Amino acid sequence: MAKQNVAEQFVDILARAGVKRLYGVVGDSLNPVVDAVRRNSALEWIHVRHEETAAFAAGAEAQITGRLAACAGSCGPGNLHLINGLYDAHRSMAPVLALASHIPSSEIGLGYFQETHPDHLFRECSHYCELISNPQQMPRLLHTAVQNAVGRGGVSVVALPGDLAAEPAPDKAAETALVTARPTVRPGDAEIDKLVDLIDRAQKVTLFCGSGTAGAHAEVMELAQKIKSPVGHALRGKEHIQYDSPYDVGMSGLLGYGAAYEATHECDLLILLGTDFPYNAFLPDDVTIAQVDVRPEHLGRRSRLDLAVWGDVKETLRCLTPRVKTKDNRRFLDKMLKKHADALEGVVKAYTRKVDKHVPIHPEYVASVLDEVAADDAVFTVDTGMCNVWAARYITPNGRRRVIGSFSHGSMANALPMAIGAQFTDRRRQVVAMSGDGGFSMLMGDFLTLVQHDLPVKIVLFDNSSLGMVELEMMVAGLPSYGTTNKNPDFAAVARACGAYGVRVEKPKQLAGALKDAFRHKGPALVDVVTDPNALSIPPKIKAEMVTGFALSASKIVLDGGVGRMLQMARSNLRNVPRP
Repeated sequence: MAKQNVAEQFVDILARAGVKRLYGVVGDSLNPVVDAVRRNSALEWIHVRHEETAAFAAGAEAQITGRLAACAGSCGPGNLHLINGLYDAHRSMAPVLALASHIPSSEIGLGYFQETHPDHLFRECSHYCELISNPQQMPRLLHTAVQNAVGRGGVSVVALPGDLAAEPAPDKAAETALVTARPTVRPGDAEIDKLVDLIDRAQKVTLFCGSGTAGAHAEVMELAQKIKSPVGHALRGKEHIQYDSPYDVGMSGLLGYGAAYEATHECDLLILLGTDFPYNAFLPDDVTIAQVDVRPEHLGRRSRLDLAVWGDVKETLRCLTPRVKTKDNRRFLDKMLKKHADALEGVVKAYTRKVDKHVPIHPEYVASVLDEVAADDAVFTVDTGMCNVWAARYITPNGRRRVIGSFSHGSMANALPMAIGAQFTDRRRQVVAMSGDGGFSMLMGDFLTLVQHDLPVKIVLFDNSSLGMVELEMMVAGLPSYGTTNKNPDFAAVARACGAYGVRVEKPKQLAGALKDAFRHKGPALVDVVTDPNALSIPPKIKAEMVTGFALSASKIVLDGGVGRMLQMARSNLRNVPRP
């Protein structure tokens, strides 16, 4: 049996860690690794057109599966392109291993062609970032990188010079057992007792939930039922907590709607569950606040805390709920449910008048029809900007759908590459990229990746020929919009030229049929929907001091738009409110 080289050993370790694919663009410093992948049946090399796409795709795969995913970039410019997608994965706590190939080891520090220092460059967007400087080092260093990415939730970067990758691997390298899943983290009894005491003494409790409630829906509902608490959520918590909730009061923050803001400000005790909610201007400063989070560095960094509880939400609530006293008074809950329904009634009216006849098409209408015709277990990947608004308000969660985007990092152009990673996890599952024309055109080259790999991703393009969210930011700040207009082609024609299915929709009556036809198509498809660039509504009372990175604390809601089927759920929940 021929002796392994370092690249082959590297790939074997990735396979043992559960990695199925390596996303990247080939290059000379990567050649030994790519060749090792070619000869290893456990891994597949996914050729993309831009390394940024590779990192986004790996991050999306990790978010969908919960397993370690991987990407790679060749030396210098190649691995530099990974950095934006890695920032996103790291801030989303997605376990990703990035291989940053390096120049020949004998030339490091001498200003060689394409020289950079990846072991320094990627430190801010990773838990672990190190350079392999000799073959003996590789197995243990790669093991450590895997453990960091999986165990801490985020990115690890390994820099490997191309010449070292081709050298013989060390003999009898220890096959160390690898961590491939995260443990549950339980708070101590003292912290649980303190939280029980806060809840028992409070008359009005509100739960505000983030992505850390993933897998804890039943536990959150049980606690809310026992203490008669309204349940609000941040954007990343929506898919995990809003469905089948008789306590739902909507979302707070930049894209907020309903009564979540009121519920968090009018309570006696606010409990933040698994959320690193970034907009502290939306959080109260005059109520008692407790926070539960699995990452201790998140505790208290957004708001003043009266109690910090280190633990994952599911395990914490399993310990907590049996100990708290049942509350019988649901007056506060019922008041918030009614406020929520009333708020949704008000905003829906503005977008129900002849929207099915409006040309250019209302983007709200596009999102609502998409929500109706998409599969019950679809994965939606969402571009940053106005697509975030439409997804937040119109895509109905049900416990089976997934909605992922650059919700923490806020990068443009994420929807298409994330859809690539999501689709590779299951070719039979419907994956829909909700793309803006600005984001799509930024990484449009990787539409060819869909065609090359025959990935059946469906792109629904909200084509308003502008950078809509930026335009809105300028308007709120009292500035004239400038540099926000896009001169676009017929994107459907571009899709067809690439060898995919493409259709352009300019009238509302064409929309449902076009979406259904695209979804029935077996390969990649793009639906280019021409939408109204003026479909924005701004609260009437906005003061200059309210605008700080879009945290409008006084007006509470930046955009005043429709909310799709969430109104139906709010009305249904009102049936549980006792009538006088």
